[in-house]
Amino acid sequence: MRRTDLSRPSFYVYFRDRHELVLRVVGHLESELFTMSERWFRGSGDGRESAREALDGIVEVFAEHGPVMRALADAAADDMRVEEAYSALVHRFVDATARHIEREMAAGRVLPLNARETASALVWMNERYLIEALGRAPYADPQAAADTLLTIWTRVLYGS
Repeated sequence: MRRTDLSRPSFYVYFRDRHELVLRVVGHLESELFTMSERWFRGSGDGRESAREALDGIVEVFAEHGPVMRALADAAADDMRVEEAYSALVHRFVDATARHIEREMAAGRVLPLNARETASALVWMNERYLIEALGRAPYADPQAAADTLLTIWTRVLYGS
């Protein structure tokens, strides 16, 4: 609040407490990230191309909000309520990713694998890598980050 022109009581006009603010931030970021992810989740054609579009969008969100994502991840280590909200966000992505991998396997586009465990590993890898790459200065090149993630995702799911 010191960095704004608002008084501390002004904060409470909009939020009951810091936890409510965190939940709103998590909700906003989740919406942005899911909008980008839908490019792959809803895709039924070339999985590599859909993955490229989704990962470019996800990296774009992290490039814009990386320090906030890092702050949320850091706060989750010290605050149980933040940890619950943040963990739920990541697990919703794991669930959606696992469902899509299963659909891709059923269509014969993805190599046989354990969809749930693969989804968990890939989503948590994205989370940690993007927070490290785009969560604080010096920032990585977003296009290089997207290219790196695309290589990993497509090789794991679709083969070399």
